[in-house]
Amino acid sequence: MTSASSVARADLAELRRLKALLPPELQSWVIIEPANGINAALITCEEIGKDEVEIQIDLARWDQLAKDQRNLLFWHEVARIQNDTIPRDGWEMAALAIGLGGAVGELWVQDGLLLLLAVGLCGFSGWRLYQRNNGEKILKQAIEADEKAIALATRFGYTLPNAYKSLGSALKVLVEQTPGRRKRKRYESRLRALKQSAAKAKARMRTTQDEPMTQ
Repeated sequence: MTSASSVARADLAELRRLKALLPPELQSWVIIEPANGINAALITCEEIGKDEVEIQIDLARWDQLAKDQRNLLFWHEVARIQNDTIPRDGWEMAALAIGLGGAVGELWVQDGLLLLLAVGLCGFSGWRLYQRNNGEKILKQAIEADEKAIALATRFGYTLPNAYKSLGSALKVLVEQTPGRRKRKRYESRLRALKQSAAKAKARMRTTQDEPMTQ
């Protein structure tokens, strides 16, 4: 019982610590909660209301990471919120179902205009679903969030090299721990992009240091 209460206190302390890592402009409408369910994602976020977003964390797995790794993965999710790229409950599946049902019905009654409208609804909702689940688009958004996470880390006192190092080591852990091939390849792609970004940042820093001081 004592052990369970100690774990609960530690989890609560971690949630409070992460809350303090939110930029001030997000603290009033971003909630941080433990993840529920079996095989939950390590960390993810979703819109739960018109002006409310929830970040969910699998605290048992989260605790196995170093603090700096946790911080950068957390800021990655914060960056997704700031970039407005978190998933929302869409109308597309409902529209697709309505369109399919309508198309079948109109085939039966042979109403050409309504059949055309139903097929058009199916096509449009299907296109929107494809856009939402496009792998290249999702990867691009994740890489952009990584870049913004680095910027957030420097805002909270990290040096640029340490921010890159912490996020890079966190992504390596995710690559090693992810059994699914598609998701693992996405982490690997993010890690490659991060290494390229770090190399460019290092080159810019070196150029700045080598520039002669102007009088």
